[in-house]
Amino acid sequence: MSRRTQHRGDPVNGDSFVDIVACVVSIMIIMVVLEGMRIKNSPAAASIPAAPAMDELERELAAERSLRGDVWKVVGETEELAREVAARGAARDYLATLVAAAEQEIGARRERLDQARRDELDRAGQVVEARRRLEQLELDSARIEQQPAEPILVESYPTPLSRTVDGPEAHLLIENGRVLFVPLEPLLEEFQSQAKRQAHQLRDRPELTDTVGPVGGFRLRYTLERYDVPMEVAQRTGQGGSYVRLRRWTLIPIARDLGEPVRLALAPDSDFRRELKKILPGRTTITIWVYPDGFEAFRLIRKELYELGYSIAVRPLPSGTPIGGSPDGTKSAAQ
Repeated sequence: MSRRTQHRGDPVNGDSFVDIVACVVSIMIIMVVLEGMRIKNSPAAASIPAAPAMDELERELAAERSLRGDVWKVVGETEELAREVAARGAARDYLATLVAAAEQEIGARRERLDQARRDELDRAGQVVEARRRLEQLELDSARIEQQPAEPILVESYPTPLSRTVDGPEAHLLIENGRVLFVPLEPLLEEFQSQAKRQAHQLRDRPELTDTVGPVGGFRLRYTLERYDVPMEVAQRTGQGGSYVRLRRWTLIPIARDLGEPVRLALAPDSDFRRELKKILPGRTTITIWVYPDGFEAFRLIRKELYELGYSIAVRPLPSGTPIGGSPDGTKSAAQ
């Protein structure tokens, strides 16, 4: 049997084809069965049939057997065709899976190639930028080498001869680049007045701690103690008993970032300038308390005070250490 050639790309419906063949085979089987029944049920002749009738019957039986063989042959071919259609369908599905996997792999490789290309372009751009900066640096270096060197100004001050401060003293605090006059003298005066009123309290206890202020952004905390003269000292000097003495005082700022930045302090109408006008050069020593983060500002202030004729004393302070003093401490040394 000849088969119709399918055009490439036309969908093959195997189930529909098998159904059509099965219908044709069923019709042929029915025709054979009907023909057999017709021959079987035909009335027998009263007399022995003639030889031509028998020959006709044999031919019809032979035709029926041949037709039945053709039918079974068609059935076998139909089943074989169905199996072939199923096999080709499975092969087609397998090929479709391979094609999809190949397309996915191609897409992934294309994406990797695109990313590699982008990275290559980025690196090329970075190289170009680095070369541009190098050329600019070379040009700047050549231009600097051609320029005459500027003279370096070295500021020098006379070698100071220090002397102990016994006269009036003003106190200036420099911390974190900020400048502030400290009202230490008013706070000490307030402390002395309050300590006299509190002396009797030390009859019942060995020490007392209190504060005065605030004045100018600071409080002064102090500790008084009762000192009992030892018996051997009293016998040797003839002076005994007990008296009140100061153990230590400490300045406590009431806020952070007190004062004003050094650039603003050196301006004509600054708080620093107004307080400085109250101090006469040559009569009052300015003691500068300076923290490590204030040395740059200290150099500017020192230069200004020297130019104005003030004597200064410097008290460096470690970071975090407040301004303080005690009777056992040292006096400032003016320069």
